[in-house]
This record gives sequence, structure tokens and C-alpha cells, in this order.
Amino acid sequence: MPKPYLKLHLFVVIVAFTAVLGELISLPAHTLVLWRTSISAILLGLWLRGKVVEFRFKRIALLTGVILGAHWMTFFGTVKLANISICLAGLATTSLFTAATEAIQEKRLPHKHEIWISLMIIPGIILIAGVEGGHILGLLCGILSALLAAIFPVINKSLVRKGATAESITFYEMIGAAATCALFCLIMNTGYPQFIPIGMDWLWLGILAVICTVYAFSLYINLLKSFSAYESTLAINFEPVYGIILAAVFFQEHEKLHPLFFVGAGAIVLANLLNPVFEKRAGLNSSVG
Repeated sequence: MPKPYLKLHLFVVIVAFTAVLGELISLPAHTLVLWRTSISAILLGLWLRGKVVEFRFKRIALLTGVILGAHWMTFFGTVKLANISICLAGLATTSLFTAATEAIQEKRLPHKHEIWISLMIIPGIILIAGVEGGHILGLLCGILSALLAAIFPVINKSLVRKGATAESITFYEMIGAAATCALFCLIMNTGYPQFIPIGMDWLWLGILAVICTVYAFSLYINLLKSFSAYESTLAINFEPVYGIILAAVFFQEHEKLHPLFFVGAGAIVLANLLNPVFEKRAGLNSSVG
């Protein structure tokens, strides 16, 4: 497997682990994301020490951070409403949305194989929704999270093409995401008990900010130099697989899931495995260098 693909799947494993951390942290979704993004922005600011002050794309990055913050709030909101497996299954619809958003950004029609692969994922989602009926609200929240997740990679890919650095993009997007979450906390009138981390929350938040945000997000943006937004999103559809394994290890969630859930998850994996075949038949070269 080429090195960029290995790095991409390392990123996917890290992203899958964020759902585990979301289950471990006792905070509500919006305050969790506020702490995550605020700590990340502060750490990046100390590391960069003013090097991004003249960043040309700060307004775009800040607005993208708003979308990112909303995505993370709905992501962790799904974990709280349902469970890790449902959250990651809903997020697997991202490639369907990304095929459309990337085509709009590039002013073209979606490639046929992107549509077919994305549509293959839908039966898997239907199976999961059918056997996990008590978690429909959580699944819908996960699909909303997927829609939001289909927007910011396309914008970030555009910024990378214009020469923006991963660190600068991440820094301003963390600020935008933190501001969004802070505003939501004010609207929700979040009280002190729901805002302050307790006990092990501090450790999990530290791991979430340093490894799963600053490192992982910078890695992902750098990987956009080698992958299209659609290709990277399709790989992220393996997140349910890694996430379900992690949920089984940490929380024994597999014991609570209907066997058809795994059939649905298998359909999602199959769609990902078939993508290179469709791509080759369509005569498209991989963008990995």
C-alpha cells in the first residue's frame, strides 16, 4: 500500500477513536467541542507564535471553522443520542454528499462512479436504520454531521491548491469552530456543571485536542495535496469499521448490535473496496503521487 494511503488510514483510525473519547468524556457535545477547539487553537497559537498573522485566507478559514464546529457538535451529539456505532454509520453517507459538493466547487458534473459507489452505501444505512429503530434521531443527527463533513474538505482542498499551509488553516478553523461552540453555549445557557470538565475528562480532552485534532487535522489537510476530497472522504467511510472494533474493545457495543447491523456495515466496506475498480474502468488516474 502506498505511503499516502497508510497515512490516510492512520488518520481514519484516529478519527474513529474520537468517538470513543466522546463516550468517555462526561461533557455535553457543544461544551466538549468548545474545549477541544479552544485547547487546539491555543496550542497551535503557541507553536506558530504569530507566523500566521499575515495568512491571506483567514476569513475563509474562519468561516470554514464554523462549519467544522457544527460538524463536530452533531458528531458528538450523535454519540450522546445513540452510540458510537450508529454515529459512525451515519457519517458514512459523507461520500454521497462530497461527490456533489466537490463537483459544484469544480464546476463539473459528479463522476458516474462516484455516484454509483455513494448510492451503494445507502442500502447499508437503510439496514442499520431498520434494525436500530430506537436510534433514528441519532442516525439522522449523524447524517447531518455527514452533510457538514462534505463541505469543509472541499474548501480546504481549494485552500491547499492556493498554497495555504496546513498549520495556518487548522489554526484559524479552530478559532472559528471555538467561536461557534461558544455562541451555542450562550444560546443554550449552559450552566457551570455542564461546562467544567471533571476527573479523567481533562486527560481525554488533552488526547482529543493534541492527537485527534492538532496532529490529525494537520495531517489530513496535508494529505489533500495527494488526494481529492472525494477520495479522502471515501477512505473515511472505513471509520465505522475501525470505530465498531474500538467500541467493541472499550464498551462491548457489539453485544448490543443486531447481526444485520454488520451486514449494513459490510455493504459500506464493499463500496469502498470497489471504488478503485470503478475508477480504473472510468479511465481516471489516482491523484496519489
